[in-house]
Amino acid sequence: MDMREICRLYNKRLYHIAYNITRDHYLAQDVVQESLLKAYKKMDSIDDQEKLGAWLSSIATRTAIDFVRKERRTNERIQDSFDFENCMESKFIDAGQEAEVNLLEEQIYAYVDSLSYEQKRVFLLKTKHGLKEKEIADILHLNPNTVKTKLYRVRQHLREILGDRYLA
Repeated sequence: MDMREICRLYNKRLYHIAYNITRDHYLAQDVVQESLLKAYKKMDSIDDQEKLGAWLSSIATRTAIDFVRKERRTNERIQDSFDFENCMESKFIDAGQEAEVNLLEEQIYAYVDSLSYEQKRVFLLKTKHGLKEKEIADILHLNPNTVKTKLYRVRQHLREILGDRYLA
């Protein structure tokens, strides 16, 4: 069986599998394409042609899961890179927006003041001075993973306090 025939026979099936996992039309199409490429590269490894559908389905399932994980990691990186310091330096369009940013600034500083001494140092070294986790770990004589964990927890708690209103 050639690749055109395989695509014709299994395209819809693979799309449904991918869509049920990704819940995104375009991402599901990418998953199907990637799955078919993987299958094409390993076509010589399948012995029983009757199991081709199941084999393709498992490739599509694993590929879709990988795509979702990658998307999730990318979204987390984007959220983690939200620069709290620079949000206060932005240009204001009107007085209402300026008041809202001032309120946000007060909430952030109140939260930062409530942190433990070590959490505050880690957070300020990262946000105010722009240091990398490794540099902060060296300065404070901490494990780099400890620094990452502290930053993650502070940001997570700050997101909960401020809600989606400011971070969307």
